[in-house]
Amino acid sequence: MRIRTPGKINDHLWFLGRKESCIYLLEGEHESMLINGGLAFLVPDILSQFQEFGLDESKITKILILHSHFDHVGIVPFLKRRHPKLTILASSRASNVLKKPKVLQSINDANLFATGSMGLAEACERYDMNWTSDITVDVVREGDVIDFGDLHVIIFETPGHSPCHISAYVPEFKALFPSEAGGLPCGDKVITYGTSNYSEFEKSIKKLKDLSVQYICSDHYGYVTGDEAENFIANSIRTAKERRMLMQEIFKKTHNIDESASMLADIFRDENVEGIIPEEIFVESHRQMLLNVIGKR
Repeated sequence: MRIRTPGKINDHLWFLGRKESCIYLLEGEHESMLINGGLAFLVPDILSQFQEFGLDESKITKILILHSHFDHVGIVPFLKRRHPKLTILASSRASNVLKKPKVLQSINDANLFATGSMGLAEACERYDMNWTSDITVDVVREGDVIDFGDLHVIIFETPGHSPCHISAYVPEFKALFPSEAGGLPCGDKVITYGTSNYSEFEKSIKKLKDLSVQYICSDHYGYVTGDEAENFIANSIRTAKERRMLMQEIFKKTHNIDESASMLADIFRDENVEGIIPEEIFVESHRQMLLNVIGKR
């Protein structure tokens, strides 16, 4: 079952934000953590949901960033300024990336575009949501456990969608937070984006396949429960293989990287929900996957 409406998942977990960009609040006995940093335009939604759902914002001590793409770090600057004692956690690679002025400018520009494309510029203009280099990020690595006493969050390094990608797992109620390493529940299908290295991406999905899962908490398009959650990673492995074969087939017909990338972007146009990702980035992501699959890099 796929759930796309924000609200309570279980006694320790909430889905916040919107279906296009999902934030999860993990509530321990004494402290809480946000998982995923989402798109910047979620700030008004998150503040409203804290009140609507009766959530204690003061208990939030950490934000776990699963990778450093613009649509996964957007609310972090605002919340860090609102709560200066917040600890921001991410992989070593993400921590380094989020120190680079050019990267931060790109993140800010992309979030500004997404905010405008959703018609939310006026609603967000009162909030300071820009990343600046003074925001520090602490590092988590493969096998690290974030201990909340009654809950534990296990970290897996899962590169492929991005080099800095990690996933998280809460064994107490079998919740997996794969970000984009485990496929996404878009519409009625599963989609797979091994943007930085498709081969590493496929390895990362397989790394997650033996976990016992009752909830797939995706960074996009909501979360998955029940039988579908149990089988989701296996379906993602199959889908990733099918997409690899399609990329190979299209390039075999065109023998042209740019033409093939444009064709793939057209085929999967429905996966860019609300046009949040700028067209050139959407096409480029397919180009990068294609280059890896046909062995050009």
